Amino acid sequence: MNQPAETQPQQGAVSLAQSSPTVGTFRERDGALEWSGRQETVRIEPWGPDAVRVRARLGGPVVEGLPGALLDEAPVTEAAVKIEDGHGLLTVGALTVEVNAEGLIRFVRTDDGSELLTEERAHFWWPGPRLYTPVGNGYHRLEQRFAAYEGEKLYGLGQHQHGLLDQKGAVLDLVQRNAEVTIPVLTSSRGYTLLWNSPAIGRVELAGNGTRWVADSARQIDYWITAGHPADAQRRYSAVTGRTPMLPEWAAGFWQCKLRYRTQDELLAVAREYKRRRLPLDVIVCDFFHWTHLGEWKFDPAEWPDPAAMQRELAELGVKLVVSVWPSVSPLSENHQLMEQRGYFIGTQYGPMAHADWPDKEVASTVQVAFYDATHPEAREFVWSRVRDNYLEPYGINGFWLDAGEPELKPGFQENLRYWAGPGLEVGNLYPRENARTFYEGLLAAGETEIVTLNRSAWAGSQRYGAALWSGDIGTDFASLRRQIAAGLNTALSGIPWWNTDIGGFHGGDPDDPAYREVMVRWFQFGAFSPLMRLHGFREPGMPLGPAMTGGPNEVWSYGEEAGAILEKYLRLRERLKPYVLDVMRAAHEEGLPVMRPLFLEFPEDQAAWSVDDAYLFGPDLLVAPVLTAGATARTAYLPAGARWTDAWTGETYEGGAAVTVDAPLDRIPLFLRDGAALPVAE
Repeated sequence: MNQPAETQPQQGAVSLAQSSPTVGTFRERDGALEWSGRQETVRIEPWGPDAVRVRARLGGPVVEGLPGALLDEAPVTEAAVKIEDGHGLLTVGALTVEVNAEGLIRFVRTDDGSELLTEERAHFWWPGPRLYTPVGNGYHRLEQRFAAYEGEKLYGLGQHQHGLLDQKGAVLDLVQRNAEVTIPVLTSSRGYTLLWNSPAIGRVELAGNGTRWVADSARQIDYWITAGHPADAQRRYSAVTGRTPMLPEWAAGFWQCKLRYRTQDELLAVAREYKRRRLPLDVIVCDFFHWTHLGEWKFDPAEWPDPAAMQRELAELGVKLVVSVWPSVSPLSENHQLMEQRGYFIGTQYGPMAHADWPDKEVASTVQVAFYDATHPEAREFVWSRVRDNYLEPYGINGFWLDAGEPELKPGFQENLRYWAGPGLEVGNLYPRENARTFYEGLLAAGETEIVTLNRSAWAGSQRYGAALWSGDIGTDFASLRRQIAAGLNTALSGIPWWNTDIGGFHGGDPDDPAYREVMVRWFQFGAFSPLMRLHGFREPGMPLGPAMTGGPNEVWSYGEEAGAILEKYLRLRERLKPYVLDVMRAAHEEGLPVMRPLFLEFPEDQAAWSVDDAYLFGPDLLVAPVLTAGATARTAYLPAGARWTDAWTGETYEGGAAVTVDAPLDRIPLFLRDGAALPVAE
């Protein structure tokens, strides 16, 4: 039943400062609360425990079926709708939503009515908290404004290289780029987590005078919000966007990689040397340009003459082969003409279907490549059929590295793109998730049960398709290493539990330089306590980009006797910790809790823990304090209150709630065990 939002003057629900204040209409529909006024419809519905979904549209009812992160069906949740005195209330467990006569929304704690978050008008006259600026054909530039709060800290938003853990005060583009990964979910120290449920290109502004989410061109506002401590919010967020599969045991160990092993013999020689030295090695990666042409997705027989024999030998050595697969297709590829004719490429609004220039074999210069449209179901099926026929079925290769999956456009104008799922500005951030979906659904259909893909980009929900994320092509110095702590923790709070960096960084690094060797040692120690442990990089001396390129050596014995011995020590430590790693991975699979955790996830009542951005928990029981500066031989780390901590190397114990300084010689990363936890850190 519709009820007009009539109000009494003393209630002050309608601002008389407006020229003609809107008094909207409330109604309950299928357990949801709806408000309508001035051609705008706002729908608020329960969406899991202590959570709601909010959608708002100008010019008609909300549109169903638009691309987003939420699973198709909302968890069944008890809720209560109440409409009276010109107000609407929707209560879902710990969260209550208040809507006034003008359609302004306020989120409060059910138990005490205290405010979690509220919409805020841009101006007393116009516009309101939701702004729709037409851009044509029913699309709008959308703005959603919320209030700012003194002392609030904000986390998540995917992976970025700004080095900030608390991102209050930052302005972030909502767009996918190499090393900059947009996942629009935000966790607040005030006790809420909010998902901007739109893959549109835009930005989020976390200013001191307000928070503003912007979509450059889309059809409606759509977001999800839940109340509770960060750990509870992670459980609820992962329940509505999909939880990660269980990590296979082989992926929990050490991954060896470099840019690049050019031939079958080179790759096998490295795997044999690891085994000769009796060093743990679980995965070795075959990088780009192993193919005939870009977009043919098969080995070049001139360099990889017998993949079946290579696979057999690696299996005997106990090593998994992971193969690089790019989403780009060269005009020289045997698949290009057919894919273009069938509409399997990302289209363009203006000009040909070419999205970047890239080297390819048999040409002296670059060619203009297209990207397959991962939002197109038939295009996903076609690409998977080529991968299946050229890697999985003949050789049993079922591990894939999905590089350049932003996709790597040049120039990066999403305005010019047309996807199967919609215009580039409306759906552009969706691409990396759908690219991971290609391989997840293909492997499942082929009967595979252990699925991991290594991705350079991701979006909300990527985790449900078995996507691991790495932090992209980053620098090779201590400053770059320092930034990865915040990058990994914000990724963890964005629902992606499988994350890693190129150990040692990507761009350069001289294995013979003592200064770089120190960077490598400290980074390798951090890598041993990352969700995935993978050594990669383009080491000096490098070569120009092209099919013949390779970089300098990048194996654990490449860094001299002293550094090499330390790297071997941490290889063996990771191997001893694999049972613990897999236990923590099971918590990610079953509960949605991340592997790499900010201190406040486990200790939300300790206010000091909310500001620690240079240390983290690896699972619930191990606090890791990486050494992040050159020449350091000691490290000061904050130990959260509410637990007793034991130095994993010395056995000395400390009460939480204070910072401690411990020795950190080159071969030691400070580690602290929680409340008597027994982990095999020391040999």
